[in-house]
Amino acid sequence: MSSEAMITTPPSVSWAQRSACVFLTFNVECEKPEIRIDNKRVHFKGLCAPDQKLHEVEIPLYGEVDPEKSTHCNKGRFIDVVLTKKSDGPFWPTLTSDKKKHHWLKVDFERWQDEDESGEEGDNMNDMFSNMFTDKIGDFGDENEKDDSSSAEEEDLPDIE
Repeated sequence: MSSEAMITTPPSVSWAQRSACVFLTFNVECEKPEIRIDNKRVHFKGLCAPDQKLHEVEIPLYGEVDPEKSTHCNKGRFIDVVLTKKSDGPFWPTLTSDKKKHHWLKVDFERWQDEDESGEEGDNMNDMFSNMFTDKIGDFGDENEKDDSSSAEEEDLPDIE
């Protein structure tokens, strides 16, 4: 290994949670990552493309997870980890137990769900807001298509000289 590969840096990590699980996404391309999930921590290590840098991080978790029920999947451009909480219960106020703000850790707002939202209601709310946005854009497009009478009237007007 070259001396550059010996320097380790933490990968970019996104996280979100639900009442029963925590989602982690390691935002790196890594062919053979080493991932260990314990009751109170997650360890990631891997030589990542395209620059062949060694990324490593140990995440001390706020609460306990069940390593047997937790899974991970390498998607090519990122690695998804689903940590199953030991018990359904209150949401964690933070991912890590060390109460530090880590520069490599970000919230995954695409997957995030607030504690007061149940599974279906949260999805329905997101659908409702996205449909409202789409409907407004659709109304704008439909308005132009439906208003053919104005374009027909303009065609009947004589040319301006």
